[in-house]
Amino acid sequence: MSYDEMPITGYLDRFSHRPGESFIAHIGLRTPGSFRVRLVKVVSGDPNPAGPGLRLDDLSGVLDRTMEGINQPIRLGSHAVIERMPARPPNAPATWTALVWPGVTTEAQTVMAEYGGGAVELSIGGGGASATVNGVTISTRSVLHARRWYRVWVSVDPATGRILVGQQALEGGPTVTVTGAATNLTLPSGGPLLLAARDASAPNGHYTGKLEDPTVLPTFISGWSDPLAPAEIAPATIVASWDFSREMSSQSVIDVGPHGCHGHLVNLPTRAMVGARWTGTEFCWRHAPRDYAAIHFHADDLGDCGWQPTLTWTVPDDLPSGAYALRLSCAEGEDFVPLYVLPKRAGPFAKIAFLASTFTYQAYANHARDNADAAYMARVEAWGASPYNPDHYPLYGRSMYNVHLDSSGISFSSRNRPILTMRPGFLTFNDPLGSGLRHYPADTHLLAWLEAKGIAFDIITDEDLDDEGLDLLAPYEVVLTGSHPEYHTPTTLDSLAAYTKGGGRMVYLGGNGFYWRVARDKSMPWALELRRAEGGIRTWAAEPGEYYHQLDGQYGGLWRRNRRPPQMIAGVGFSGQGLFEGTHYRLLPTARDPRFAWMFEGIEEDVIGDYGLSGGGAAGFELDRADTDLGTPYDAVILARSEDPPRSFFTVPEEILAGTRTITGETPKALLRAEIVYFETLGGGAVFSVGSITFCGSLWREGWDGPVSRLLENVVRRFGGG
Repeated sequence: MSYDEMPITGYLDRFSHRPGESFIAHIGLRTPGSFRVRLVKVVSGDPNPAGPGLRLDDLSGVLDRTMEGINQPIRLGSHAVIERMPARPPNAPATWTALVWPGVTTEAQTVMAEYGGGAVELSIGGGGASATVNGVTISTRSVLHARRWYRVWVSVDPATGRILVGQQALEGGPTVTVTGAATNLTLPSGGPLLLAARDASAPNGHYTGKLEDPTVLPTFISGWSDPLAPAEIAPATIVASWDFSREMSSQSVIDVGPHGCHGHLVNLPTRAMVGARWTGTEFCWRHAPRDYAAIHFHADDLGDCGWQPTLTWTVPDDLPSGAYALRLSCAEGEDFVPLYVLPKRAGPFAKIAFLASTFTYQAYANHARDNADAAYMARVEAWGASPYNPDHYPLYGRSMYNVHLDSSGISFSSRNRPILTMRPGFLTFNDPLGSGLRHYPADTHLLAWLEAKGIAFDIITDEDLDDEGLDLLAPYEVVLTGSHPEYHTPTTLDSLAAYTKGGGRMVYLGGNGFYWRVARDKSMPWALELRRAEGGIRTWAAEPGEYYHQLDGQYGGLWRRNRRPPQMIAGVGFSGQGLFEGTHYRLLPTARDPRFAWMFEGIEEDVIGDYGLSGGGAAGFELDRADTDLGTPYDAVILARSEDPPRSFFTVPEEILAGTRTITGETPKALLRAEIVYFETLGGGAVFSVGSITFCGSLWREGWDGPVSRLLENVVRRFGGG
């Protein structure tokens, strides 16, 4: 079986719409032909036969179409395109040059390529800098080291037939030049130019590394007395030179030369990167833009797939708010593309809203964990789970938890691509104690529970909240989070804080929430940016000086580092993590206090959650605790606390000072706890937090019963007014 491409898949124009609005589906088939699209309601996304099972209610009566589909290619690799260079005399000399910081050096990679009448391609690779001019290739045959700055160039003089290729290290290394000759040279004129790729019709040969100050000069240059200088001639006489410090937050590349040969970026390379001139004096690119005049291109970048629209479907006026999916099927297989329907803008509204953590789903989109082994695939087949794991399908891009080919972190995630991890029935882990679900399918534990309990609810999303702010939350008595609301913008945090302060009630049903700060640009709302700056549990770390987002210019990293710890909004914050396994909570005396006993009505035991579909326990995987020094209200009460953390658990690094000392003065082991916390706000609002990712997996105990289920039902019904 080929894992290169799924039989059928797709993505939508956005995750959510309201009745009367239209979803635009972009659908691609491995083999062109007929396919069918039907609507299903996603009630339960857990395929575990020991749990609620995969429940996808057929709504073919609402949407059922058979259509002809096409193959829609995905072209990985970021680059810049300049559509048209100025016309120049065909026999005049010229030089193509740039500053490069290679991420990998073994593969042949194109730095610059210009076409139009002739062709010149400047590249790097295992043979050092090289150039191909009208089919003639010359190389320095000198090693280029990764993560070091060089100036590379090719100069051509058609009148003499001379070609010179050079590389010069900026950190004291040698200058190497090689010359060759060819007859009947014709240089390009009036055609396109690509940066970090070749072949304007089907870009390939992508460069992985940083690129700065690419320049075309109307002269032949043998060497540089100052390799940082873009040219040793008057700036007014250059052909073109692209200053990547201009319009840093955009997808435009600006030519500072006389012809205005501006261009655009493809596939979201990373900007605001430390350049060859950076000294460490300024850490914010807004304060010293020329220090950050580099773009980090990657051969595996993927932004907008750019697929043709296949289907436009208008949400019926009478379709209730909820979780749905397009079921795509063809002769070779099927796939599900999730979507959410919000209530009509004018209502009616339920009293309760579930806030889908779409920013987290997107951050983890296509997270390749290298764990889809034979045992995992056997479980997938036995359970009828989603068969598509990112380990096997790199074509659809990776997550913010993966790294690029040069081991630099993936800072961008796009929703304009198929997201394999955001599927009903997707298994993250081959969990020996449960189902192994995370994020989108794990959150259906809560949705299925609400359905089973007959509790009416609407669905809203992070993206909607970032777009609409507090107005989106205002109609609701209660807002429920999912299991892992980890990624937030300033607007989403501000809105939730204002909601509870103004009288709203929030139920935080996860762990490791409100943790990372992300950035969006409303001109390309499908993209999410993250800089993993100082501190936190990280699969990669941002390079020094690269802590500020390019999209909004703000400091990235943990919200805690932005002086907004999770405790300030939820009463609890991240302090411990381990393998995907869990333990139980033990009720504290406060749980039996008459002021709070309503939450535990019908619960006689003091130990709750020693079971569950997520790691076998309600307090597991990632744990949050209260801390007044970090913002937990002084009048907050701790109602229950986990105990006996599994041996795999450890204290998160932001809590550690030196050796065995933590910021709180407690031992690291003492911080390995989840706490159930409750507090009220001065405006009449309230927050109930469980502090564990695996909590919702314990809503099921041979049915939607048991003390965890009873506790949540008591809270939700009281918060919702009945």
